[in-house]
Amino acid sequence: MPRSVPIQKMRNIGIAAHIDAGKTTTTERILYYTGRTYKIGEVDEGTAVMDWMEQEQERGITITSAATTCQWRDYQINIIDTPGHVDFTAEVERSLRVLDGAIAVFDAVAGVQPQSETVWRQADKYRVPRICFINKMDRVGANFFGAVQSIVERLKCRPVPVQIPIGAEDNFKGVVDLVSQRARVWRDETLGAQYDDIDIPEELREQAADYREKLIEAVAEYDDQVFEAFVHGEAVSSERLRAGIRKATIEKKIFPVLCGAAFKNKGIQNLLDAVVDYLPSPADVPPIQGTCLDGETVIERPAEDGAPFSALVFKIMTDPFVGQLAFIRVYSGTLATGDTVYNVAKARKERIGRLVRMHANKREEIKEVFAGDIAAAVGLRTVATGDTICDERHPVVLESIDFPAPVIQVAIEPKTKADQEKLGMAIGKLITEDPTLKVATDPETGQTILSGMGELHLEIVIDRMLREFGVQANVGKPQVAYRETIRRPAEAEGRFIRQTGGRGQYGHVKIRLEPLPAGGGFEFVDQIVGGVVPKEYIPAVAKGIEEALEGGLLAGYPVADVKAILLDGSYHEVDSSEMAFKIAGSMAVKAAGGKAHPVLLEPVMSVEVVVPEEHMGDVISDLNARRGRIEGVELRGTSQIIRAMVPLAEMFGYATALRSRTQGRGSFTMHFGRYEEVPASIAEEIVNRVQGKVTR
Repeated sequence: MPRSVPIQKMRNIGIAAHIDAGKTTTTERILYYTGRTYKIGEVDEGTAVMDWMEQEQERGITITSAATTCQWRDYQINIIDTPGHVDFTAEVERSLRVLDGAIAVFDAVAGVQPQSETVWRQADKYRVPRICFINKMDRVGANFFGAVQSIVERLKCRPVPVQIPIGAEDNFKGVVDLVSQRARVWRDETLGAQYDDIDIPEELREQAADYREKLIEAVAEYDDQVFEAFVHGEAVSSERLRAGIRKATIEKKIFPVLCGAAFKNKGIQNLLDAVVDYLPSPADVPPIQGTCLDGETVIERPAEDGAPFSALVFKIMTDPFVGQLAFIRVYSGTLATGDTVYNVAKARKERIGRLVRMHANKREEIKEVFAGDIAAAVGLRTVATGDTICDERHPVVLESIDFPAPVIQVAIEPKTKADQEKLGMAIGKLITEDPTLKVATDPETGQTILSGMGELHLEIVIDRMLREFGVQANVGKPQVAYRETIRRPAEAEGRFIRQTGGRGQYGHVKIRLEPLPAGGGFEFVDQIVGGVVPKEYIPAVAKGIEEALEGGLLAGYPVADVKAILLDGSYHEVDSSEMAFKIAGSMAVKAAGGKAHPVLLEPVMSVEVVVPEEHMGDVISDLNARRGRIEGVELRGTSQIIRAMVPLAEMFGYATALRSRTQGRGSFTMHFGRYEEVPASIAEEIVNRVQGKVTR
């Protein structure tokens, strides 16, 4: 079946911004004006098509990236609406990896906000051309030129207005298009569906001429024909200027800036025109590069239907009706229902059951996808996010998707055995969908520990467990896995004698406990001479010592980095047994423990915090208050990188605290560093709490 839309007339775009800049509202208007929906969905009313999850509708935020397809001026536009909250930054990451262009939405009052910076950095990483949309021009305090200036200062790039607004706040009526040199004013009574193209208002002609001159000047640096006309003082036609803007935008030299008020239905048609006119088709971006199966030889796959098939799985979603959906971006070749593909990561062949084009959470069956397409496949059972699927005869490994490490954890305990089984199933499905969600069982507390990108992220995950899988569970913050060790050698005896009618019990040992260097674990040394403890009982002594150390000397936490030496003992011909010597070994540990100066150890995390310079002092003083040790500070771009060692016990809630101290502009990663001794005053508190002397 031939493709219905030529590849040059396809656009794969994302809409990204800081939370509340109006991304989803903008997307809902795009769907309405392109005829994809017949009623405008509103975020505040919970009727936005793209925010289809219950949690999204309740909170009025986007949590997952939703995909849809629409038509404009006989072009096919595949759109992914992404979340703005920093906890869901991985959704933005995986979307930008597979897109050819993006719309960055900014608030006309706030300009560049913290998450705008994060999204912009992610787009830079994947070399995605962008157009900027200054939204909310109807808000009190809206300032188009101020917002453009904040893009220059905060994002260190070259935004170039291709429009200027007609009015602002309550008086925002329309825009002046600097390319066509015409003004467009929207009719409020038609929900923005109708507008009038008029001459530029008299009071804006001078400003419009000035900004058109600046636009031509910017484009002339990257387009020879515009440069020639500019130098010789000739008029630049709108067609020539449009082509020059497109070239400079695709090369990421400039970022065209438009404006509007999505909620008031103004500016969306011009934005769609800009997507078509300025953002690249899959054929306009460099061919995707991958490697052969040897992991070294670099190969290119051009965006052509005749090339061998290759695609990247960028999202997994569980659909209640069709099962697992794998969202794919086709980079080369074609794929039809029933075809067999090769999953490079798993070295497995799989058959495509069905192909669907998604519209938020609704599906439209299609028979075939072509180079440049974004679609979802049913029937791929072994794929994970970031996997390459391709033609088995022409294997290629495409660059996968990097996801940040989780930074926060909660403990979860099912209420019943039935919930335990449901929890296992729920976690399996959620981890497949969300690569930033990690699960582990703490071997020392037995708790299931969920790790994620932030408190909101984990709150949503736990909410989904309850609603979608019916898991009833107690959720708390995880317990810190403390340990104990000893600081000095100590000797003691353990004597277990029990005499009842008939055969008794007898075991007697003398041991010495010695501290080992950090990471030394447990070591047992047998120094018995002359058979005072028969050889067959020595493993039982070692077992008794080890089990007693597992139970702790101070507060019930496992004792680490200890050497136990069996020095002496005695036995009884009739009454001695393995059990008696095991108990004797355990008693000897208890007797020696108090004399060996036991101390409490806590996990200390290696933390790296990225903050803007103006917040550095505040963040460092907060880390110091958390018993952190600053190990170094370095400048990276416009941010400061603070490296510190901080006890895990002090890091709970840090994601939220850092966000509030840096207005959301700070981020951090942490991983386990080492165990260190807990300061005496805090150790005493912990021991008292464990022993039930105080409650907290």
